[in-house]
Amino acid sequence: MLLIVDAICLPGFWHLEIKDGHLYGPLIDILNRAAPLMLASLGMSLVIATRGIDVSVGAVVAIAATVAAMLVNAGQPMTVAYAAALGAALLCGAWNGVLVAGLKLQPIIATLILMVAGRGLAQLLADGQILTVYQPSFFVLGGGYWLGLPISLWVVAAVAVTTTTLLRKTALGLFVQAVGLNPVASRLAGLRTGTLIFGTYVFAATCAGLAGLMIASNIKSADANNAGLLLELDAILAVTLGGASLAGGKYHLAGSLVGALIIQTLTTTIYSLGVPPEINMVVKAMVVFLLCILQSSELQPMARRALQAIRPTKRPPPGGPR
Repeated sequence: MLLIVDAICLPGFWHLEIKDGHLYGPLIDILNRAAPLMLASLGMSLVIATRGIDVSVGAVVAIAATVAAMLVNAGQPMTVAYAAALGAALLCGAWNGVLVAGLKLQPIIATLILMVAGRGLAQLLADGQILTVYQPSFFVLGGGYWLGLPISLWVVAAVAVTTTTLLRKTALGLFVQAVGLNPVASRLAGLRTGTLIFGTYVFAATCAGLAGLMIASNIKSADANNAGLLLELDAILAVTLGGASLAGGKYHLAGSLVGALIIQTLTTTIYSLGVPPEINMVVKAMVVFLLCILQSSELQPMARRALQAIRPTKRPPPGGPR
């Protein structure tokens, strides 16, 4: 629906052209800008599948971006900067995992701690300033191209394929679903539920750290105040749009990627049509509200009864049952 509206209201929306060996056009811009959200959605999918939630994604993005920018400006090699940024993100995920899986805190409370403290830590590291990076090699991840497509898309594809392979070709996917459906029964069946839950939070934070590197590379700076702001809400929305259940036990990685593209397309459409940016938040809030209503345990039985009432009654064949 969004693509049809864009095709009608925005002339040239489907236009693609090749410049300097790269594809350019509105569709490529949407894909490139949606890459960080797609990464965050992949990590959030597994967290939600285990009945969890991670509202610290945006803070992890800010920490990773700030650490990378600081080290690059200090003259460190790019590999060291990226490794340190991803290492910081991994530590953030381990912190969330220990609180949720080890201390049994409510996921939203455990990750809310890092959501507040993490962004404050990023601001302290940056001394409250926007760290501008002038190293050209730093811009490749978020603004470079390979085989005509943005490098960020290739990174998302690599993470998505690797994750999907691990979940489908091994028992890991079944274990994650089992923990989300019934953690007590999973533990009694011999699964290490704590380790699985811990791993999902580490994976989600690592994806967020990689998203932070993409964002900083794209804007050529690290803004600890605004980098990844509210990204966790968009990731949750993308996962639910993709068909996952907030009650756990169900995930769709491909659906989460499509959900992220829907959100980015919606944002681009609103801005391109000249609608005030505040409307974007209202639309997202309405979508979240509708998704929660549709997943309500009270509404679903009512919907099934309504469908049964509308469905025509099957009559037995003439002469009685055979």
